[in-house]
Amino acid sequence: MTTEILRKRTAYASFDEITTRWADNDLYGHVNNVTYYAWFDSSVNRYLIEEGGLDIHNGREIAYVVSSSCDYFSPIAYPERVEAGLRVEKLGNSSVVYNIGIFRQGEREACAVGRFVHVFVDRTTDRPVPVPGGVRTALEKLTAEADNNSG
Repeated sequence: MTTEILRKRTAYASFDEITTRWADNDLYGHVNNVTYYAWFDSSVNRYLIEEGGLDIHNGREIAYVVSSSCDYFSPIAYPERVEAGLRVEKLGNSSVVYNIGIFRQGEREACAVGRFVHVFVDRTTDRPVPVPGGVRTALEKLTAEADNNSG
């Protein structure tokens, strides 16, 4: 999917509200780039826990971030309310590629677009395992809804 399409709110199936914090701003007066990665991580994991039933404390399966990136288009600064849009780009046997759009609240164009890759592994062996059933069902919903919204 092209960056142009991923900048549109309609490309995303689920949204997570985020309130910027004073500490998010850097010396240049805008939210520092590292904060976006924290937003990606929080948004994805909140979805996995709440919608997919992922047990991050005691479950057999856990998800490791193996790759991430971000393209920035316009700055965000404290105090602003933003939303992280989430969609699944690709769902594999043991991995998933997410796209995350960061939007000012209510705006149609993303200020930033991230790509985030998880691999599910056995907590004890660190070996890849299939995406757990409940998580897979929740992720399939993000794939189907995202495809329906962007088409």
